[in-house]
Amino acid sequence: MPERPRGGGPEDGPDFQWLYGGRGGNGDDQPPPTRPVRRQPREDPRAGTPRPDETQVMRTQPRPGQASRPTPPRPAPTPREPARQPVPPPVDPGRGRSRRRWRPRFRLRYVFLLIVAWLVFLVATPIHAISGMDEIDFAPSGERPDEQPGTTYLLVGSDSRQDLTAEQRKALSTGDASGGRTDTIMLLHTGSGPNVLLSLPRDSIVDIPGHGESKINAAYAYGGPKLLVQTIEQNTGIRVDDYVEIGMGGVAGVVDAVGGITVCPRTNMKDKLAGLNIKKGCQEVDGTTALAYARSRHTSGIGDIDRVRRQREVVSAVGKAVLSPWTVVNPVRWWRLNHAVPDFFQFGQGMGPVRMGLWATAMTRVDGDKGLTCVVPLQDLRVTWDPELAPEMFQTFIDDDTEKVTKKLCSPTGGIG
Repeated sequence: MPERPRGGGPEDGPDFQWLYGGRGGNGDDQPPPTRPVRRQPREDPRAGTPRPDETQVMRTQPRPGQASRPTPPRPAPTPREPARQPVPPPVDPGRGRSRRRWRPRFRLRYVFLLIVAWLVFLVATPIHAISGMDEIDFAPSGERPDEQPGTTYLLVGSDSRQDLTAEQRKALSTGDASGGRTDTIMLLHTGSGPNVLLSLPRDSIVDIPGHGESKINAAYAYGGPKLLVQTIEQNTGIRVDDYVEIGMGGVAGVVDAVGGITVCPRTNMKDKLAGLNIKKGCQEVDGTTALAYARSRHTSGIGDIDRVRRQREVVSAVGKAVLSPWTVVNPVRWWRLNHAVPDFFQFGQGMGPVRMGLWATAMTRVDGDKGLTCVVPLQDLRVTWDPELAPEMFQTFIDDDTEKVTKKLCSPTGGIG
């Protein structure tokens, strides 16, 4: 094979030999010395100084006769993320310390909702209780006194046994008398002056329209509430604005609904006909005893006069118990009281829940400095009204001027006994 001439081919060139480890251009077999590459400094655009820890990129060296390529711009370095701190392992709450007791979180809105529900209950209960209650048409036809300032209520306690069972009549010692008369007749006036609760004894001798002179309670037996109102208006000149009637069992039912009342007998009282046996002094009684205490007529020398005083005492005590804070706070008592009203009370037409409440409130303001309790001034034990003092007392109601009621006009016995 013929020997290849030296230096004739491209592979014998200096670049080829240097690249593939051939002989150097100096004619020996030693490789050419390595050419040092100058390090290209790179500036950190954030700090303005070279970054010693950054990897340097060597610029490509073009071959002889080859045009150099422009170097593309390098993207700006992204900022380094801060080093993440190691997350500590969860700590067991039971190690090293006692567990905290769980406590319910206090929420104001729960208290607000509870108050709203309570108010709804207080309002809805009386409305539900009286929704089906019948109203009494008490306003008489014909001529009546003109409208007068203030408000005058007629409170009637009926002795009718019609709604009582045989067991109730026996328990309440009411007997089996037929018909219906009024054991209690009271006028309550409220207005600009003190409240006045005025008792009209049931045996008062008055003129009954269409029936002549008789006892005032006979008017109820003859013509019911209308004739009774007409009789009172014509004999007193006072216009009756509202009407409230309590049945025989009403007193007992309401007293039991409020948990009893306090009465203060002035002497030991024992009345077999009324079913009463009670000691002297203030004491708490239930509904049966309270009714007997209010009905008894045979324990005093002035009979019906002393009875109306005790009736006012019972009515006033019931009113105070009804409007005590405990009545509103205790839901059972509130429910029982309101549902006792339809069974034992009847109200005149137009006397809605608001006016019922005003009447109940007025009944509590008839003792001490808040009001007066009186018997109409009497002339004798035959229960004849005093011809001078009685009209003077009635005029204070008509004029709404109860400030003028004096001790001479207002007496617990009507000035008798």
